[in-house]
Amino acid sequence: MAEADGEGNIFDHLLELRSRILRGLVGLGVVLAALLPFANTLYTRLSQPLVDKLPAGAQLIAVEVASPFFAPLKLAFFAALVLSMPWLLYQAWAFVAPGLYRREKRLAFPLLASSLLLFYAGCAFAFFVVLPSVFGFLTMVTPEGVAMMTDINAYLDFVLVIFLAFGLSFELPVALVILVLMGWVTPAQLREARGYAIVGIFILAAIITPPDVISQLMLAIPMCLLYEAGIIAARMLSRREPAAGTAGPD
Repeated sequence: MAEADGEGNIFDHLLELRSRILRGLVGLGVVLAALLPFANTLYTRLSQPLVDKLPAGAQLIAVEVASPFFAPLKLAFFAALVLSMPWLLYQAWAFVAPGLYRREKRLAFPLLASSLLLFYAGCAFAFFVVLPSVFGFLTMVTPEGVAMMTDINAYLDFVLVIFLAFGLSFELPVALVILVLMGWVTPAQLREARGYAIVGIFILAAIITPPDVISQLMLAIPMCLLYEAGIIAARMLSRREPAAGTAGPD
C-alpha cells in the first residue's frame, strides 16, 4: 500500500510539472504572438545604438537571403522570453513551493524577485549606456577606406551576448547572498577577499566584453559596487535569519 501511495504521489507530481510547463509555454506563446507584428520595429529600435554612430550613408546589411526574416523573429522570441520571465518563474515557484520550509519560502521569493530585477537592470544598462559607448569606440577606430557595414544577424548575436553578459553579471549580489545563507562563506570572508574579487572581476570583464577599455570598465565598476552591495545584504540577512532547519515545512 505504501508503495502504491508513493507511485501515486510521483504521478501526481509529474502531472503537476506537466501542467506548470504547459502554462509557462502558453504564456510565452501569448507574449510572442503579441510581439511578432512588431518584430521589425523591435529590431529597428535595437539597432539604433549602432545606426546613430555609423557615418552618414552607412547602414546595416543582410548577407544571408533569409536574414531579414529570421533576425527580427529571433529578437521577438528573445524579447518574449525576457518579458514572460516573471510568469515562467511563477510557474516554477508554484511547483516547488509546497515542498519548501517556511524559512526557505520567506527567503526564496525576495531572491527570485531581486534576481529578476537585477537582470532587467543589467540589460537596460547595456542598452542605454554600454552599447552607445562601444559602437562609438568601434566607429572611431575604423581604418580609413573601410566601410563599417554590419550584418543584421551578426549584430543581433553580438547585442544578445552583451545583454546576457551584463544581465547575468548583475546577479552578483544574489549569488553572494545565497552563498552566505548556505553557509559556504561568511560576510567577513567576503570582505577579506575583496581584493581578489576585484582582480577577478576585471579579468572577467576583459574576457566577456568587446576589446576596449571603456566597455571593460563599464562592466567591472558596476560589478565591484554590486559586490559591496551583496556583502551588505548578506550581512543583514545573516543577522536576521535563524539557522537552517529550525522551521518545519508548511
